[in-house]
Amino acid sequence: MDADLVIRAQGGDREAFERLATASVGRLHAVAWSILGDAMLAEDATQQALLSIWRDLPSLRDPARFEAWSYRLVVRACYAERKRTPRWIPNIDALTGVEAIAPDTVGLVDERDRLERGFRRLPFDQRAVVVLHNVVDLPIDRVAEVLGIPSGTARSRLNRGMQTLRAALAADARSSVLDASPGETGR
Repeated sequence: MDADLVIRAQGGDREAFERLATASVGRLHAVAWSILGDAMLAEDATQQALLSIWRDLPSLRDPARFEAWSYRLVVRACYAERKRTPRWIPNIDALTGVEAIAPDTVGLVDERDRLERGFRRLPFDQRAVVVLHNVVDLPIDRVAEVLGIPSGTARSRLNRGMQTLRAALAADARSSVLDASPGETGR
């Protein structure tokens, strides 16, 4: 981000803030969606993060650190959104207008579904680290800085999160094989 733009926005320049928000909204929403796994919740978290950015921008000490600071605010908004909502909400709106899926994409859909189920099994603190490191592609030291945790804690959460994700995917694959194997028909 352009530090001059951040400084102008800190001074109350609405046009500068609008440019910052426009430039940031896509990446903030991508992080929120990756963490929450639901488009509507991600929109709410992104909106909350943008409001926090507007409200707290004057207190940002180093304008060059705007990007990391904004990631921290969107992760906090995701935590808040997670606390406000039940464990699982069916997203019926996502089903409207669904068209037939081509046979060659069924495998991709199944794989994405298994990955998403495994990802949901991650504790929220591990999920945030995995998203910032693997989706946003931040170095682990920067992830620790964004989340306000020690680097060792970030490394540990990433390691445990990836182990949990691998175990969940392996268990899901075993379950799929068992479901597909011939067995009693229950007659």
